[in-house]
Amino acid sequence: MNEAVSNQEILIVTGMSGAGRSTVANTLEDLGWYVVDNLPLTMLKTLADMADKSGGALPRIVAVVDVRGRDLYSDIESTVSDLRENATVRVVFLDATDEILVRRYESVRRPHPLQAEAGSLLEGIRLERERLQELRASSDVVIDTSRYNVHDLSTATRELFSDDNTPGLQLSVVSFGFKYGAPTDVDLMVDMRFLPNPFWETDLRALTGVDPEVKEYVLGREGAAEFLDHYVAALTPVFAGFQRENKRHASLAVGCTGGKHRSVATARELADRLAGLPGVSVTLRHRDLGRE
Repeated sequence: MNEAVSNQEILIVTGMSGAGRSTVANTLEDLGWYVVDNLPLTMLKTLADMADKSGGALPRIVAVVDVRGRDLYSDIESTVSDLRENATVRVVFLDATDEILVRRYESVRRPHPLQAEAGSLLEGIRLERERLQELRASSDVVIDTSRYNVHDLSTATRELFSDDNTPGLQLSVVSFGFKYGAPTDVDLMVDMRFLPNPFWETDLRALTGVDPEVKEYVLGREGAAEFLDHYVAALTPVFAGFQRENKRHASLAVGCTGGKHRSVATARELADRLAGLPGVSVTLRHRDLGRE
């Protein structure tokens, strides 16, 4: 078997307008797929060839296409045939009942792509369904989104296309100093100024929370271990809930006065502990370290 067939995956996401293509595309992007929207199918082969020569930089590609292609069925059939020489290709078709599609379009107050041609919203939907019936029948995966809300569709997409290496939640932990201003773009924030400041210890003043001496001092103060144990325990159901609700990115800010000692040591310890939670992937950054 050609090695590229087993390594490169391509999804062509299509289907009825209003059935949830954007939601599926956003979810796949969160899962690490490279998503291109409205790329002409003739260009998809070029993109796949470039990805194949990139040494695995783009192993998973999603192309989102809609009915505005001139002959979508024959175009996709031809494209899939070419791509399958060097990649694993699946066509994903999203569908919903006419009643649900009408309701969704009325709620967003946007015209259907074929409405002007067909004369009305419902006729546009019926015309689209007629043009796509062969494509639907030949697709590898058909998802009926009639009973799905946005969260349900995201969950279904993750269950179909995620793998064991895909984190359920990508958590960013950042330390900072309050004297430089608290970050405004975070979900959670903790204030470590309830612990003694190593700045006032002559032997520790020039060091930072990265140094073992400062870490030992900060985490050894009264209340530090209790705080860490209880806070991680409190965050465990929160992060599990985030994953159930398809919140895939979260940020936690850890502050102290200058962002040099207490916040750095605590952020590192929290990052290590939280990385052990199921489905959580953690990155760590020290915003103000070295700023003094």
